[in-house]
Amino acid sequence: MSEVFSVRTADPAVEEAENPDLERARGGDDAAFTRLVRPLHRELHAHCYRMLGSTHDADDALQEALLRAWRGLARFEGRGSLRSWLYTVATRTCLDAVETRSRRALPVDLGPSSDRAVIGDVPLADVAWLGPYPDAGLSDGPAGPGARYEQREAVEIAFVAALQHLPGNQRAALLLFEVLGFSVAEIAATMNTSVTSVNSALARARKVVAERVPSLTQQRTLRRIGDARVREIVAGYSAALERGDADALVALLTEDVTWSMPPLAHWYRGIEAVTDFAVRLPLTSCGGWRHLTTGANGQPTVGSYLWDDEAGAYLGWSIDVLTLRAERIAEVTSFVGSGHFAEFGLPAELP
Repeated sequence: MSEVFSVRTADPAVEEAENPDLERARGGDDAAFTRLVRPLHRELHAHCYRMLGSTHDADDALQEALLRAWRGLARFEGRGSLRSWLYTVATRTCLDAVETRSRRALPVDLGPSSDRAVIGDVPLADVAWLGPYPDAGLSDGPAGPGARYEQREAVEIAFVAALQHLPGNQRAALLLFEVLGFSVAEIAATMNTSVTSVNSALARARKVVAERVPSLTQQRTLRRIGDARVREIVAGYSAALERGDADALVALLTEDVTWSMPPLAHWYRGIEAVTDFAVRLPLTSCGGWRHLTTGANGQPTVGSYLWDDEAGAYLGWSIDVLTLRAERIAEVTSFVGSGHFAEFGLPAELP
C-alpha cells in the first residue's frame, strides 16, 4: 500500500462526514465496515506480523481484531482517527496472543553454529519458528509523523527476530512509537497503562534491539548498492546454485556469512563452514535447482525449487531471504517448506 496515513485527523468530525460508511457500519452494515477497514488491512496485517513473527499468526490476529472492532464499533467515539482506534484493537489482540504462544525463533536462538555440514538434519516441529513476510503491499517511508523506522526496515529479518526477544508490552510500545509514530500518551491509552510505564518499556526495548540489529539497515544498504547491482547479486546466487558452482557461490559471500534453514535446527557461520555445507549437501547439484525472484521482509529474496524425480518437476523447497553487506551476501535465511510459496504468489512447482 503506497498511501501513508497520519496518526490523527485534524478534526474527527470531518473524518466522519467524509466517511458516511462509518455511520452505516455502526448501524450494522457489514459491507460498509469492510469498505472502512480495507484501506488499512495491509498495514494492520504487517503490524500483527511484527508483533507475532508469523504470517499465519498475523492472519488469525487480524481476523480476530477486525471481529472485535466490528462488535465494538458503537464504542468508537471519534475522538481520534479510526486508524488509531483499529491499531489499539489490533495491538490488544496481539498482546493476548503473545501471552498464550511461544515466541518465534530462528536456528541461531537454539544453540551454537555447526562447523561442518550436518547430514540428515530433520525439521523440529516443536519449535515456533519465525516466518518470512511477503513484500507485496508494504508501503515505503514512515507510517506516521515521528516514526523512526521505515515500513520496510520494520519487517527486516534482524528487526523482527529481535522483537521476539521482548516481552509483549515492550514489543508493542516500540512498534507503536518507533514504527507507527504514536505518542507516548496514545500508547499508554492503547495499553491501559501509565506514561511512565511506556517510557520504561521503550527504554528496555531499545536496548535489546540495539544489541541485536545492525546499525545499517538493509534498506540503507540496498540503496547504497543500487538496484542494478542487487539484481546482479541475486542472479549470481541463483545461477551458482543452478550450475552447481560452489566456487561462484562462495565468491558472493562475506567471510563471516551465516546460513540457516528453519525449521532445521543446525546453522552455519563463516566461509569454511558454509562452504562445507554447500559442497557436502545437494545445494549445488548441477541442474537440481530453479529459482524465481520475489521479495520478503524488505530484502532480496528468491523462491528455490528442487528437482523431484518422482514428481518429474521442480518442487517449491524454500524461500531464501538474503542479507547483504558491501555487495556481498552476509546471511542466507532459507525458510524451508512448500507452504510458504502460496503466501508469495509463487507456483508450487516448476516444469
